[in-house]
Amino acid sequence: MRPAGFIKNTLILAVTLAAAIFFLAASDALSSVVLSPEDVLSIKTCTSARISPDGKWIAYTVSVPREPGDEPGGSYSELHVVSVKTEESRPFITGKVSVSSPMWSPDGRTIAFLTRRGEKAKTQVWTIAVDGGEATQVTHSKTGVSTFRWHPSGKSIAYVATSPQSKREKELEKKGYGFVFHEENLKHRNLYHIDIQKDDKAEAKQLTKDITIWSFEFSPDGRTIAAGASEKNLVDYRYMFQKIHLIDVESGNVRQLTNNPGKLGNFAFSPDGSKIAYAAALLKEDHAVSQAFVIPVGGGAAENLTPEKFRGHVNWAGWKDNKTVLYRSGEEVWSVLTTVRTDRKKRKVILHANDSKGKGVIFGYPHYSRDFRHFAFIGSTPNIPGDVFYWREGKDIKRLTKLNPWLDERKLGKQEPIWYTARDGTKIQGILIYPVDFKKGEKHPLIVHVHGGPESHFYNRWMDRYFDPAQVLAGKGYFVFAPNYRPSTGYGLDFVLPTLGDAAGVEFDDVVDGIEHLVDEGLVDPERVGLGGGSYGGFAAAWFASYYTRYVKAVCMFVGISDLISKRGTTDIPYEELFVHSGKLLEEMWEFSLKRSPLYYAHQSRTAVLITGGTNDTRVHPSQSLEFYTRLKMNNHPAVRLVQYPGEGHGNRKQPARIDLLHRHIQWYDWYVKDKKPLDGPMPPLDISEQYSIDIEEEEVSSDAP
Repeated sequence: MRPAGFIKNTLILAVTLAAAIFFLAASDALSSVVLSPEDVLSIKTCTSARISPDGKWIAYTVSVPREPGDEPGGSYSELHVVSVKTEESRPFITGKVSVSSPMWSPDGRTIAFLTRRGEKAKTQVWTIAVDGGEATQVTHSKTGVSTFRWHPSGKSIAYVATSPQSKREKELEKKGYGFVFHEENLKHRNLYHIDIQKDDKAEAKQLTKDITIWSFEFSPDGRTIAAGASEKNLVDYRYMFQKIHLIDVESGNVRQLTNNPGKLGNFAFSPDGSKIAYAAALLKEDHAVSQAFVIPVGGGAAENLTPEKFRGHVNWAGWKDNKTVLYRSGEEVWSVLTTVRTDRKKRKVILHANDSKGKGVIFGYPHYSRDFRHFAFIGSTPNIPGDVFYWREGKDIKRLTKLNPWLDERKLGKQEPIWYTARDGTKIQGILIYPVDFKKGEKHPLIVHVHGGPESHFYNRWMDRYFDPAQVLAGKGYFVFAPNYRPSTGYGLDFVLPTLGDAAGVEFDDVVDGIEHLVDEGLVDPERVGLGGGSYGGFAAAWFASYYTRYVKAVCMFVGISDLISKRGTTDIPYEELFVHSGKLLEEMWEFSLKRSPLYYAHQSRTAVLITGGTNDTRVHPSQSLEFYTRLKMNNHPAVRLVQYPGEGHGNRKQPARIDLLHRHIQWYDWYVKDKKPLDGPMPPLDISEQYSIDIEEEEVSSDAP
């Protein structure tokens, strides 16, 4: 007979083991849950991160998606502050708010930010003390403030706002005479300066007129402002004709400093105020910012500090000290932070996403403390959508926030960069996401996602958004492939410039070669391939639905191009299109443009085509979608659907349109790619509102209804 103590201990051990088994089973069950569309639509992301001058605190904003049943609108944006030392985060302004652009005062005691409060309020600059208290409005612009900066003294703020309508213009509009004179009755984005130490009725001083200001920075002594400016308030002018100008704060005198031939990125004064570092294109034909330059404030030639034949794209520039420029670049699928001496031009990489210190974190533009010892970044990895990261030179990058802890409970497919060889021998890189629980030897369906731009590229980071939910598809058994086709950024100008004037040429051939590579590797079922993309990626979708129809069973074309001829006359960036894409006037390439348009080949389509986009898109006009739909329909295409989202522009901002687009294109892929439904059979159900997760009041039917 066993002693009582033995029996008691045995029972305790049994219970403990049972509990352990239960919790392990529960843990396994949780980690086996794949990512769902609802998960993607609820992900929070960090949208800005600014470190305090002393390096102790980071102010950051968090994008919080609206619930499916909320009032329609974009995501909310909250303000938080996290301690670098303790990693404790404090909410400052939260809830149904929209806060952006947090900026620390020079003494680090106050955070300024943009927001609007009230039903008809305009966006203004507000401030809040770091020690707590209520926020205070400091600007009272008649039109919304778009950007602002603290004066180095901390006593004033400069900001940009558009000229308001005159009283006469308002009266004419009220009486029905508010006509639009296309590109003629534009209002400039002006620069204003206001003393915030006076009472809240202090009037702002207008510093500029007859020129549009897009961005600006104060000199260290506060006497001069460097501004990115253009002749007209048009997005095309912001892209192609923006130059750095110097503005005297006291007199308002304006002097042009740079004569950069193409696109302009950010810029910054050196600590002593004698030079400006800036990121810009090398040539007018360069489709993206790509180089780091430095120019004397007093005038003179700009000096390029970028390595010759640089295999990457510089996209941000700043200063470490008076003799050392700091720049951030995209190099292949990684982000890189580099310093370079202005007198030696020797490059020193101080942080690389693909090394032991970078830990695979794709970091955004840096913000650093006054002593250049503390850095704040927005960071992302294949399993982190966007959190606050902190770094000290020589140390490992460190994650300070965990905005989506529940993601640890989701099972994700393996994600990795891959290389393959294009038909002309060029090496092409892309990101491949494997199906969850992939087993070697199995063939799976494939979805190819083509990025827009094409002045963009895929980094090895979190890939799921409302239109390209890679891990959701991986959880449903798909491979997902995201190619960095020519002319993607991140691979240098030699990779880009040969494609100028060659729309739908080698660039989409690179995509085909990637598909064939995956088929040859024995990973993909060639009879179950789909493709999607937005903007230029939507152009690819239309091209694969027509010219390359034999490669794909279904496409999802979002805000995409179908007619290169009419597109050039309906876009809001005709100069950008001319200089960095076509390279010639339309009159010199009518036939070429026709034969590189998906419309030209629509009659041969054997691909299921889902076309989506916003009704208010000025970048790729909605007529591009309508033209493609009509051409397919008139050729008796049995599987084409056009869905338009009221009020949306070049991309869906409001949650309802995001919800529908996400569910609808997954449905399209499942129907035609995964399940291989016949092209000439029924299309997927049109009404998918049961997937929206909202309460819909059913219509009551009268008992005496016929």
